[in-house]
Amino acid sequence: MLQFDFENSVAYWIFATAHQLACTINEELAALGITHRQWEVLAWISFAGEMSQTELADKMGIEAPTLVGVLDRMERDGWIVRVPSEVDRRKKLIRPTEKVEPVWAQMVACGMGIRARATRGLAPDQLQSLRDTLETMRKNLAKPVTTDKLEAAASDKTLVSPALTGDVPA
Repeated sequence: MLQFDFENSVAYWIFATAHQLACTINEELAALGITHRQWEVLAWISFAGEMSQTELADKMGIEAPTLVGVLDRMERDGWIVRVPSEVDRRKKLIRPTEKVEPVWAQMVACGMGIRARATRGLAPDQLQSLRDTLETMRKNLAKPVTTDKLEAAASDKTLVSPALTGDVPA
């Protein structure tokens, strides 16, 4: 029988929390007629300005073909338009429509309320520590690891993190 200790898996903790956050925000945004992923598109545009589909997919950490489906639905529902770039006519820039303006403050308030719920009981230093830890993990995972390095680490138990071997909770 296959076994895995999810209770001591850092990846499980992160994925389970992210899944719960996405479900919660989807439930609350449904009243406004938008999904979490669609809200994320609008949030990135509000933060970084108009951008191409490729740039937006990169920011969101999803594949461009996945984003196309999200954008198709958003365009159909009147949340965004795709406009040709003045610099590169092959690129389509994503722009929010006037439909967003009257409900944007409600969407942001929804996100802020969920953030407050999720972080209830956590001190500012705990939140900073969490942010720093997750940033370090992202940077660690963004670095390419060669097979040789993995094999060397596996053969030398002093180099393998106990969190990866399941010896201690990470």
